[in-house]
Amino acid sequence: MVKIYFDKDSSLDPLKEKTIAVIGYGSQGHAQAQNMRDSGLNVIIGVRPEGSSWKRAKNDGFEVYPISEAAEKADVIFMLIPDMVQPAVYEKEIAPHLSEGKTLDFAHGFNIHFKQIIPPENVDVIMVAPKSPGLRLRETYKEGFGVPALIAVYQDWSGKAKETALAVAKALGCTKAGVIETTFKDETESDLIGEQTVLVGGLIELIKNGFEVLVENGYPPELAYFEACNEAKLIMDLIYEKGIIGMLRAVSDTAKYGGLTVGPKVIDEHVKENMRKAVKYVQNGGFAQEWLEEHRSGEKRLKELMKEIEEHPLEKVGRFIRKTSGIED
Repeated sequence: MVKIYFDKDSSLDPLKEKTIAVIGYGSQGHAQAQNMRDSGLNVIIGVRPEGSSWKRAKNDGFEVYPISEAAEKADVIFMLIPDMVQPAVYEKEIAPHLSEGKTLDFAHGFNIHFKQIIPPENVDVIMVAPKSPGLRLRETYKEGFGVPALIAVYQDWSGKAKETALAVAKALGCTKAGVIETTFKDETESDLIGEQTVLVGGLIELIKNGFEVLVENGYPPELAYFEACNEAKLIMDLIYEKGIIGMLRAVSDTAKYGGLTVGPKVIDEHVKENMRKAVKYVQNGGFAQEWLEEHRSGEKRLKELMKEIEEHPLEKVGRFIRKTSGIED
């Protein structure tokens, strides 16, 4: 069984009297910085000078510095810029200021696990990964609660890296919901596998194929959108709140029976075998290498794939329905 930590298992003491530099002020950066500041910690922001993030962080009352200066001032450095940008920023602006005893914190293990960033041996390297978008992390903190998180220690120079990770999780509000201890390897690989096979890739393909099959069989695209896409949110909300069995108890008996008998015929052993192949491709580093090469070449394929989805009939119908419903401007 995994170990789960709560408020009673953690303390802010490892972070008191220290300067924390949050590098990046996007979705996670602004939420984590504000939560930690509201927890009584000394937080500064490191971003590109005079960009939109610089102005936003200034307006939110933070001391803002160029990334290299923030890294130099900090005892604890949070890497909260996009994965593909991190290695270059690290080499140029952070590594020169990683003096002995500092702590480097990540919200995702990609660059450490796949050795795109190799820290010196005389610093602590930890991960605190809230399991929600930044907006929700901030909302739950202000409500007096928090979102679950993962913590991991990659390098424990000080002998107190785990205590620091728990202190970060506590400052973010995550220990109120529960924090699971993992490893950089397990967090990185499970995150990629989940995104590809279920959360992003799997759901997109399931919804898109369901829509296409309904339209192919003569049903109006608007009706197909509601059945294959719109109502997916309602089902996921029920699963989130009550679990799968709670969702099943909330839908009609007809939906229960049809779903439980037909679902396994659609998502069958063949699909599961494809998922196993995706798992191996992540575990052997193949996906990481492919994605790194795609990024270095300008992300041409990603842009093409995004355009295909944007022009799919499902999206065209969806935009019309969301606008008429007032969901989207």
